Amino acid sequence: MFFKRLGIDLGTANSMVWEVGEGIVLNEPTVVAMTLQDGKVVAVGEEAKEMLGRTPQGIVASRPMREGVIADYRITEAMLRYFIQKVCGRSFLFKPEVMICIPAGATQVEKRAVEEATSSAGARTVYIIHEPLAAAIGAGISIGEASGNMIVDIGGGACESAVISLGGVVITRSARVGGAKLDDALASYIRKNYNLIIGEQTAEQVKFKIGSATKLKKMEKMLVKGRDNVAGLPKTIELSSTEATEAMKYPLSLIVRCVKQVLEETPPELSSDIVDKGIVMSGGTSTLRNLDKLLTKETGVPCYTAEHAFECVVRGCGKALEAIDDYKKILVKKG
Repeated sequence: MFFKRLGIDLGTANSMVWEVGEGIVLNEPTVVAMTLQDGKVVAVGEEAKEMLGRTPQGIVASRPMREGVIADYRITEAMLRYFIQKVCGRSFLFKPEVMICIPAGATQVEKRAVEEATSSAGARTVYIIHEPLAAAIGAGISIGEASGNMIVDIGGGACESAVISLGGVVITRSARVGGAKLDDALASYIRKNYNLIIGEQTAEQVKFKIGSATKLKKMEKMLVKGRDNVAGLPKTIELSSTEATEAMKYPLSLIVRCVKQVLEETPPELSSDIVDKGIVMSGGTSTLRNLDKLLTKETGVPCYTAEHAFECVVRGCGKALEAIDDYKKILVKKG
């Protein structure tokens, strides 16, 4: 086969590319830096993320994905082209076959935007797969069986809960809440209580260093640096893990509600399967400390984080692409 076959997880926070036969070949933050004057791409991925909040006049670094869907079509297309060129080489002779995922709750307009952006970026054929299905395949769940499996995929921009049986989604619910909303909640709490303005990267560091979905038995502390909202000067405060948990309470409650809605609407036979097997979590935000314990406590159903939680969706895209004939029923194809 002369052309490459790529699975792409176009996430709000990070994007990953899986090449059939190679595995994950690219893992970059979903950030693009462009010049304001002529719209020229200056940097993509890790290099562009370093520029967030630090760019001079004339250059803007932004995230083209919001809440799991395309917020800026032009920048997303440029970023996809960059990813495909990086994997295939700048002057690739044969266009690659691409499988890309979208949230199950995406509208037809949002789905079309992903298809067209991927085609314009240089794909010969575009396959669309829903994120919960890709995450389930990547987590090693046998989705073809006549048995209920529940997956909760929590990424940077959205939470998707789904019950899967016989290779299809029986019921799904989406909430436009994920890691970015947790970061925003932390930044708002610190600004309100300490008059300190912090950037999104600092908020993310706080979340992963001392953040927890439930109160920790042994409190942890961290120094947080930013700009004083009143004096306008640099300032450092000490934040505790208890405060971080309190700050994230509301967005976490939306994630819990999304999971409960699916459980409430699941047919009884499938519910008994889920109680036996438990709820599988995937996505970067699912690795937040004690989130599995919070969901277990709130739903009464055992909950655990999948192995390679960050990579589940892209692994699922890759596996589905490798066995495309077996998964054609659950895909939406655009030539």
